[in-house]
Amino acid sequence: MFKQDLDQALSTLKEGGVILYPTDTVWGLGCDATNEAAVEKINQIKGRATDKSFIILLDTDSKIQSYVSEVPEVAYDLIEYAENPLTIIFSDAKNLAQNVINKDGTVGIRVVNHEFCKQLLQRFRKPIVSTSANLSGQPTPQFFDEILEEIVSQVDYVVGLEQELRTPKKPSTIIKLGPTGQFSFIRK
Repeated sequence: MFKQDLDQALSTLKEGGVILYPTDTVWGLGCDATNEAAVEKINQIKGRATDKSFIILLDTDSKIQSYVSEVPEVAYDLIEYAENPLTIIFSDAKNLAQNVINKDGTVGIRVVNHEFCKQLLQRFRKPIVSTSANLSGQPTPQFFDEILEEIVSQVDYVVGLEQELRTPKKPSTIIKLGPTGQFSFIRK
């Protein structure tokens, strides 16, 4: 199942499709973070305002500099010592679809520890958008079976892994990191 899901999710991402997949936090809607049309598709599925930015996932912190102009050194320490999934909002995003980047030029990046996500990102070789699998403004589903059929029916591929898992997960901690290394908590 793992390899089949990995192959199918990878193929879907390469074709500009949207996947519904388990992450190290909650179930997510994902697509190629460099493909503007794919990102727009997620906005449509969620009924989300197009001026809201997205979190992107990477498999290793060494790739952050490919998508952010300057990475303050403290970012690597924050990632290394974080006990829970951590999203860092960086200034001056680059090499991403414009509709992934916030209007102030920032982007949220999370380096994943989830095995499926890690392998998918390694094989895809690009960042993947990650946003909770809910309609905009609605509660975030804790488990796969809480995701609305309206969402499930609109994605191009649903990963079969972990659908029966009942371990509660919560969204990541979010920190906004300034260019000089100062940071503040957005969501704990």
